[in-house]
Amino acid sequence: MSHEQLKLSNQLCFPVYAASRLIIREYQPMLDKLNITYPQYLALLVLWEEDGQTVNQIAHKLILNTNTITPLLKRMETQGLIIRYRSSEDSRKVMITLTPKGREMEKEAACIPEQLIKGFQNSTMSVEKLLNLKKQLHQLIDLLTRQDR
Repeated sequence: MSHEQLKLSNQLCFPVYAASRLIIREYQPMLDKLNITYPQYLALLVLWEEDGQTVNQIAHKLILNTNTITPLLKRMETQGLIIRYRSSEDSRKVMITLTPKGREMEKEAACIPEQLIKGFQNSTMSVEKLLNLKKQLHQLIDLLTRQDR
């Protein structure tokens, strides 16, 4: 290969992409029990933290475009997890609130982070190393989102 920089092993993006996919795979059995997808889980995390947000607020927190999050939220409404409605203050804004079923799911999902960490306990990745990696990834995300502005 004449361009060393084009080797897969030299790319920053590939290990981040692969790790993301593999972590999501670890979540999947727990999310299957709740009958939700990983992106739906992320949207629920945002709403469990603060219910009653706009589509734009949720999209911003998840670093997604509104045209990506809107179909996801529509499916969640069909599942009875959320309610979507126009803001009474500004009809251009679509508000999202949890239904009782969506709120109840928080109790069922509360064990997911702990179960995920337990899966790593017998590995060379200590909780401390995982927390440090998370901190470094947040720094990278902050850098990349600042560049978008």
